[in-house]
Amino acid sequence: MTEEKRTIGVPDLSLVVLVGTTGAGKSTFARRHFLPTQVVSSDVCRGLVADDENDQSATPDAFDLLHYIAGKRLAAGRLTVVDATNVRSESRRSLIALAREHDVLPVAIVLDVPEGECARRNAQRPDRAEMPGHVIPRQRRELRRSLKSLEREGFRKVHVLRGADEVEAAEVATERRYNDLRHLTGPFDIIGDIHGCRSELETLLGKLGYALRRDELGRPVDAAHPEGRTAVFVGDLVDRGPDSPGVLRLVMGMVASGAALCVPGNHENKLGRYLKGRKVQVTHGLAETVEQLDREHQADPAFADRVRDFIESLVSHYVLDGGGLVVCHAGLPEKYHGRTSGRVRSHALYGETTGETDEFGLPVRYPWAEDYRGRAAVVYGHTPTPRASWLNNTICLDTGCVFGGRMTALRWPERELVDVPAQQVWYEPVKPLTTEAPGGADGRPLDLGDVRGRRIVETRHTGRIAVKEENAAAALEVMSRFAVDPRLLGYLPPTMAPTATSKEPAAASEEGTGGAADGGFLEHPAEAFAAYRADGVRQVICEEKHMGSRAVALVCRDADIARERFSTPDGVSGALHTRTGRPFFDDAKLTETVLGGLSGCLERAGLWQELDTDWVLLDAELLPWSLKAEGLLRHQYAAVGAASRAVFPGVLAALEGAEARGVEVSALLGKQRERASDAAAFTAAYRRYCWPVDGLDGLRMAPFQILAVQGRNLATALPHDQQLALIDRMIEAEKPAADGTRLLAPTRRLIVDTEDEASVAEGVRWWLDLTAAGGEGMVVKPLQGFVRKGDGRLVQPGVKCRGREYLRIIYGPEYTRPDNLARLRERHLGHKRSLALREYALGLEALDRLAEGEPLWRVHEAVFAVLALESEPVDPRL
Repeated sequence: MTEEKRTIGVPDLSLVVLVGTTGAGKSTFARRHFLPTQVVSSDVCRGLVADDENDQSATPDAFDLLHYIAGKRLAAGRLTVVDATNVRSESRRSLIALAREHDVLPVAIVLDVPEGECARRNAQRPDRAEMPGHVIPRQRRELRRSLKSLEREGFRKVHVLRGADEVEAAEVATERRYNDLRHLTGPFDIIGDIHGCRSELETLLGKLGYALRRDELGRPVDAAHPEGRTAVFVGDLVDRGPDSPGVLRLVMGMVASGAALCVPGNHENKLGRYLKGRKVQVTHGLAETVEQLDREHQADPAFADRVRDFIESLVSHYVLDGGGLVVCHAGLPEKYHGRTSGRVRSHALYGETTGETDEFGLPVRYPWAEDYRGRAAVVYGHTPTPRASWLNNTICLDTGCVFGGRMTALRWPERELVDVPAQQVWYEPVKPLTTEAPGGADGRPLDLGDVRGRRIVETRHTGRIAVKEENAAAALEVMSRFAVDPRLLGYLPPTMAPTATSKEPAAASEEGTGGAADGGFLEHPAEAFAAYRADGVRQVICEEKHMGSRAVALVCRDADIARERFSTPDGVSGALHTRTGRPFFDDAKLTETVLGGLSGCLERAGLWQELDTDWVLLDAELLPWSLKAEGLLRHQYAAVGAASRAVFPGVLAALEGAEARGVEVSALLGKQRERASDAAAFTAAYRRYCWPVDGLDGLRMAPFQILAVQGRNLATALPHDQQLALIDRMIEAEKPAADGTRLLAPTRRLIVDTEDEASVAEGVRWWLDLTAAGGEGMVVKPLQGFVRKGDGRLVQPGVKCRGREYLRIIYGPEYTRPDNLARLRERHLGHKRSLALREYALGLEALDRLAEGEPLWRVHEAVFAVLALESEPVDPRL
């Protein structure tokens, strides 16, 4: 007779403990129903520590290893199966403790196979043929004694398979945990604590767009959104307010119809125990709810029973939207997300207290949200606060409606808050509503634990990017000692890769001072256009490369906006910093003057309104180069020029005198003349980018990209021509100084079609004219800004193509000589290009997080990584 199939349900995250005597078939059962990696076998562990799976003297060490491996798997959120006899309660007790430690359900699967069958199987195994005869009977007795106590020991599920046929016929099915709703992606409307305020709930649902359905008595019994949105209630539906039964009726109807989800609050938990006849204190608003339910009982005797069943069905918390959203009542640290245990449920219902009481006699709650660093947004209630605000990717929606505050909802994924005011104070609060979060809405910035050691940063555009420990240490030094106020440091620009090395010869009209000794070009636009064409980018924009210092400007509309959004000190309206995060000016007043001028230009150009923002992040160049490179100029470049001016006149005079006397020195004289000419060209090259600056006098700023505004990352949203058109409007709106001078400088540009030879030739001519007039060169970028290759990888966001005379500053006065140029053309660009792409992806990630209003530590994670990558060894001349 064929045994009927029996399906055994196992939660997808649990500790499965196989229980059975030696020879019961536990290992065979585990191999059949679980992945090899999911099974931790005591025999295998015994073999690992003793090279013999039957060496019983190694059992203590083997079980230490088994518990260690199982613990690591459970900590990582992996289903784990323990293959051992586990017939003794002492052995099971340690496994139950392990499951509780990691907040997963312990599940027992008992293989109750007759003693004779077990003995027969052992006899067929050479390694167990000499097993003492008393072992199986003893294990069998222990197994029989255990069958009645497994649930009392703490196993949440117990499956007993009796006989070999039932074991053979069993099937194991993994079950989704009740709290795992990652497959539901919303959109959601998450509603904070209600506390019996039915009228305000109806108003809020209406404001959110829900249509209410009422019964014959006019009471709301359900609500649905025409666009299929799902309401999610964070609990505390009842107590204190005027109509807890009305709130329950509406929420229960919405949950039953599939229009809503609900997690329990501590007040539902207490009401549920009361309705079960448990002894509870009728305090904190429960008395009002009991009285209201008694009146409801007269019209609907079964209502209280339905409420009791509803409360009993509620799950402690939900993980939603692919794991990116967690909803619970009192908040939940990341280590508890998706876990199942009494400890998790308790934290979800009540939070964690410090053991202290405040001046009002209320427990002091542990500020778990201050330390939260999880990827998922946690939305909760429980602790009334004057207004809802984000703190480290968590938000409390209890804004004290029953105390006369407001009832608040969060639209997800929009992250938009919607609220309605209370009709009146329904219940006098014990203490005033206060915001307990320190440091403003963003909480603390990065701390040492966030950045030390080797780091992995998840980016949405390139995936995981690693930061080496030694690079993190170097970045920490800069960030902690020299950077601007971390609240204002939302972005660091990436390094830029040069175009591919050129072997283009110089035409006669293009030759430098080297004359016949000139070896041609090291960089040339033709390679940039060809590279983008190969990447599938047809249209590129060539932008004039200003010879200055990179500057990032965070411009707020005014100091009040800066204080509200970025928690800045009074009188600070933004920041102006270098590409390594240092303040651009030592003079804070000068910084504010520049920021004020930029804000005024944005205002007069109408861009604050057009971009619908109160702050703007700009990428720019500040000129002259000497403004920030004075030390480099003085000690490196000027020294070369001064030495050449001191030496070559005398050398040339001596050689010319010798030649006049008939000495054959013409070859040497010609060579020294070329060297003197190269040195003069070197001095002229760097002098073009140097002039005196006094405050704003002599200062020029060339903005070339609007990186981000409130709610939007414009670096990925706006093509470069549209970006520059907006910036042109800023520049045109600038009011010149009394002497007619201006701060802002335009960026010249040209759009090139990489598949059109005439367009490419025009781009080359444009570059030649630009550099011949003393310009540094140009940057070639995909016109669309953010582009991927056919295989999904990012395209370089820009490559620099520097002029021949500018490169003389970088590589030395005589770099264009054929032998020097031939050597330089062997330069390796792979590391620089890789670095540029990684920093670009991190920069985009920082902009995304900043624009979306994510907590400061999340923004800094990406910003810090850019700075850390700057410590990677790469040729600084590239």
